[in-house]
Amino acid sequence: MNRPSPNARQYSPLDHVLINADRALRTLFGRPQTTERRNPATGLQEVELRDDQRRHVARLMRVNHTGEVCAQALYQGQALTARLSETRQRMERSAQEENDHLAWCEQRLEELGDRKSLLNPLWYAGSFAMGAAAGLAGDKWSLGFVVETERQVENHLDEHLEQIPVQDEKSRIILEQMKADEVRHAQIAKATGGVDLPAPIRAAMKLTARVMTRTVYWL
Repeated sequence: MNRPSPNARQYSPLDHVLINADRALRTLFGRPQTTERRNPATGLQEVELRDDQRRHVARLMRVNHTGEVCAQALYQGQALTARLSETRQRMERSAQEENDHLAWCEQRLEELGDRKSLLNPLWYAGSFAMGAAAGLAGDKWSLGFVVETERQVENHLDEHLEQIPVQDEKSRIILEQMKADEVRHAQIAKATGGVDLPAPIRAAMKLTARVMTRTVYWL
């Protein structure tokens, strides 16, 4: 007699609530669970930075860390409301890679002697709601949301790479690997049916990102 596959389990609405609550707590207050990929900055020597440089880089990494908190929430919200199982699995795989970014940014923050943003729970909740809404709109729009999000993150990482001191190879290589992953996520989402979002939605996303980066830099 064949046993049912573990993957065949059907989760109840309460199961999904508890699973997402657990993921939220792990993202906000736990240690990120990485995949088999190691931190790209492993083995690189720490360099001497002026106090003002170290402060600035730490605040930039704090912004990037919060960006990855938002990415976790977005993907989890989208996976929750995705209509096709293939789309849901793709969102969950991308969330796993984004979790690597979360861990790398957190480690770099600790090395620079700074803290995570105090506003992370607020940004997580808002991003989860946006992701769930995108999923409810339909998979093609949800994938299009991923495309636009990753494009904006790519531009944001380029701005940070320009500001990081040349000698700070540890921060630079982390952001470069993050950028490569974001570009790939956007390409996959576009190739699998993501559509271009309307201009007003893209503008609203840019405005929200600007508010987030400016507040998290200080808080």
